[in-house]
Amino acid sequence: MVNNNNKNSNRKRTNSFVREEKSSRNRENEVNSDILEGRNSVLEAIKANRTINKLLIQKGNKEGSIKHIIALAREKGIVIQETDRINLDKISTTHAHQGVIAYVASKDYVEVDEILEVAMLKGEDPFIIILDGIEDSYNLGSILRTANAAGAHGVIIPKRRAVGLNASVSKASAGAIEYVPVARVTNIGQTIDYLKKKNIWIVGTDHSGEKAFYQSDLKGSIALVLGSEGEGMGKLVSQKCDFIVNIPMKGQISSLNVAVAGAIIMYEVLRQRNL
Repeated sequence: MVNNNNKNSNRKRTNSFVREEKSSRNRENEVNSDILEGRNSVLEAIKANRTINKLLIQKGNKEGSIKHIIALAREKGIVIQETDRINLDKISTTHAHQGVIAYVASKDYVEVDEILEVAMLKGEDPFIIILDGIEDSYNLGSILRTANAAGAHGVIIPKRRAVGLNASVSKASAGAIEYVPVARVTNIGQTIDYLKKKNIWIVGTDHSGEKAFYQSDLKGSIALVLGSEGEGMGKLVSQKCDFIVNIPMKGQISSLNVAVAGAIIMYEVLRQRNL
């Protein structure tokens, strides 16, 4: 493959052909997530290794069982966010949160190696989707649905500043969440480095790409990177891509929804694999 990487190092985020205003649903995404409330419920969930997307702790509340919950959550690498009681009251459905609420995943996450193993067991070159900060549940669900239909072996998402597997994602995926392995990683850049060591080509998506997606060689072991809504790929992630492809835009509208853009390129990967 030819390295077609073309990036602007002066910007923190790349100018993506995917342009969206940050969705007003972002707050609703968390509210609609599966949640656990109360000290005992959350503590037992952590002890039982339940997959938790994020833990909300009331500011200033660090005594007794809360202190134990925080320590255990940190030990297990769970994202912890402090907030005020008013916000917890708004989120709570039981009105008895006791200063702690946990957002739990609708489905357990997997390790990156498990995604690679899926490809190996099928006797196929790995085809992975990497999402660099998708914040909208409906976009993530739609991407999972297309990933399943296009034969991708799994999806990788970051732990922070991104939506996790919640009830809204499950609904938007039309059931695909049950069939597409999703890995949730601490650092997308480090994960890309790991995949490169496994001889997987990292393909970025951005309007700065020198070649259109259909003019690029997308055969073999591929990890396709889709940037966040409105901001695109982060600078570091963009720099780590082996090359970047673009989607030609011929009309007055210069952007596509990230799930739509992802679907177009995923199916090009599938087409080239069937040649």
